[in-house]
Amino acid sequence: MNLAEKQQQLLEDLLLIEDAQERLSVIVARAGKPPALTPEERTDARRVPGCVSLVWLVPTITDGRCHFRCEADSPVVRGLVQLLCELYSKCPPQEIVAVEPTLIEGLGLPRQLSPTRLNGLRSVRACIRDFAARQLHA
Repeated sequence: MNLAEKQQQLLEDLLLIEDAQERLSVIVARAGKPPALTPEERTDARRVPGCVSLVWLVPTITDGRCHFRCEADSPVVRGLVQLLCELYSKCPPQEIVAVEPTLIEGLGLPRQLSPTRLNGLRSVRACIRDFAARQLHA
């Protein structure tokens, strides 16, 4: 399944939940309970700049595919960031660089989230894209 198909599948699955607030609750619950990262992994070098909440992103590449793990100090932010990590994990770098997420807008989340949370999600996306781009030039 390529990234565009994966994104479409996530949208279809989550849009089965008609109530927007309930959908957001499911996204938060899917992220599970903290900690997803060990204290040793939550370093300043892995912290995502531009997020009001504390957000850490641990990217790796295995067999030509990127993998992303994350942690955040807020349950809502953790759920949203985990959704992006789920979307982009197991994808090749060239797809990650090329495909912008429509997931957040498609789920109607901009109507529910503050501008600072939306900016934070853009920062996470930028970190994911930057990691993938570096893999293309490695």
